[in-house]
Amino acid sequence: MCGFLGQISKNIVDINNLISANSIQTCRGPDETIFLQNSDVDFLKNSSLSSAFIFNRLSIVDLSNNASQPMINSDFETLLMFNGEIYNHRALRKELTELGLNFKSSHSDSEVVLNGLSYFGIEFVNKLIGQFSIFFLDSLKNQAYLARDRLGQKPLFYKLENEDVIFSSNLKVLVNASNDKTLASDQIINYINYGVVPSPNTIFKNCYKLMPGEIIKINLNNYEFRKSIYWDPINFVDNKKFDFDYFVNLFEDAVNIRLDADVPLAAFVSGGLDSTAIVKAVNNKESLNSFSMNFKNEKYNEQQWSSKVSETYKTIHTETFLDINMSRNEIVKIINSQDEPYADISYIPTYILSKEISKNFKVAISGDGGDELLFGYTRSNKELLKKSGYVSGLAYKLFFKIYPGFLGSGNTFSSNFNNVNESYPSYFNDQKLLNLLKINGEFDLTNYLGDSTNDVSKKLSLFEYKYYLSELMLLKIDRASMSNSLEVRSPFVDHRLVELIMSSDSSYIDVRNPKKIIKKYLENDFSSEFLNRKKMGFSFDVETWVYNNTNFIHDTLNSGNIIFNMDKEILKNLSYRKSRINSHRIWKLFLLETYLKGFE
Repeated sequence: MCGFLGQISKNIVDINNLISANSIQTCRGPDETIFLQNSDVDFLKNSSLSSAFIFNRLSIVDLSNNASQPMINSDFETLLMFNGEIYNHRALRKELTELGLNFKSSHSDSEVVLNGLSYFGIEFVNKLIGQFSIFFLDSLKNQAYLARDRLGQKPLFYKLENEDVIFSSNLKVLVNASNDKTLASDQIINYINYGVVPSPNTIFKNCYKLMPGEIIKINLNNYEFRKSIYWDPINFVDNKKFDFDYFVNLFEDAVNIRLDADVPLAAFVSGGLDSTAIVKAVNNKESLNSFSMNFKNEKYNEQQWSSKVSETYKTIHTETFLDINMSRNEIVKIINSQDEPYADISYIPTYILSKEISKNFKVAISGDGGDELLFGYTRSNKELLKKSGYVSGLAYKLFFKIYPGFLGSGNTFSSNFNNVNESYPSYFNDQKLLNLLKINGEFDLTNYLGDSTNDVSKKLSLFEYKYYLSELMLLKIDRASMSNSLEVRSPFVDHRLVELIMSSDSSYIDVRNPKKIIKKYLENDFSSEFLNRKKMGFSFDVETWVYNNTNFIHDTLNSGNIIFNMDKEILKNLSYRKSRINSHRIWKLFLLETYLKGFE
């Protein structure tokens, strides 16, 4: 797992500028930083283009120098920078070796990617099982490619301007390398509405991120871009009979292929069903180090359950407590680690737990993606249970319209709209806040629901994968972990599991018994009390922190640079009407302003 930066231009590349910009992302790869110019590569020396590449390596698989990047194949005159892990690299290496390709490394997955792309072309990404972002240069064809993994686990940003392409694993690096910090006002509004800026956009003008499952082909003769999506969950929608045994076998394989590392590996264990199932699936769990985050506020604390998991599977367990009285400086530091502004408060405990694990480990496995895979969220089950008629649907719309924005988002009403295209996206936006701030948002989430299927359960799954998991949850786990030089591997995000679920009938879903498949998998190891308790979110007591730091937050916002004219009375009213939703709104605005100040 690493971070990289590159620039290819018909003009002279400013080497010192790139080196300076890259310093922000060395946390993504603190073990080794290598810099290459086109003059350092034999087959690029006489190129009419100026180019420079910087790679920061977090050494996990094949720790030797033969696995260093940027990686070059002189026979094909190709160059690779690759961030991620390929879990089926050993099988692919065997296939490529049988085709006559030579390898310098003993077991580098990066060299498998390089040789596979060099031999098969960019279509080789379809063979990869893993998480990745890729830059691949084919100098003989004078073409370059940017590619991102199917579900968006690893980020990749780019900017194309004036016959000049810059790309990076980190948005702040890209912005600094391009020397252009112009904000995109429409994306500021999207952030305020959704708490994130959905791809392909970013909060900066003319800076973009690849979509999940996207490939961008760059013709370096004329700098023409061609974009394509090589994988989309909607293409697997079907109604085949669900096979529990096949699911378990695939799930256990997804877990164990993610244990391949030349460094010690740990596990996130929350005490919830997903992380528990992963520990059960680990073949050699007795030597596994597990970590949990505990909270003094019992509303968020799952200590008794995570301890039960450790006792059951005999893991070497470490508990970390989150202090609600964190200093303002620590909060600001955590916000600035995000790279992109991201308002979900669960980022804080994820960051702190990642920091604790990274003291002794470079790799950890986590349960991210289990709720999206198996209908673990209350909202999705509520949508399937909903039976509102035409009259009640109109009533909910009327109530939503007249509901005062100071009291909340009105989701209690909008989530009960008859049309799933209106009701489900309402869980993720705050149109009432935009109204309070007298601004209009134009981004529409309905396209994530998939128009080509009328199956509501499939629509909800598509939304969870194409929006919530890819744009929010995976952003969180990548930034929080990699800010601490920790690679996180998530078995539930294995694309083979997603394809299986998308192609299965709905027999795996029981809205009155959420995630029954995982419960069945665990039923011989745990009591009914453990398996059927109320779901608890991995969160942070933002209400207490916000209302204990009101003056600090107000001073930050009142002296800020947010690009719309915020009525200061609105901020006072949100603070006066103390509630969970208003504390999240204040946090969202405070985070944005703190993020922007980080560029000053």
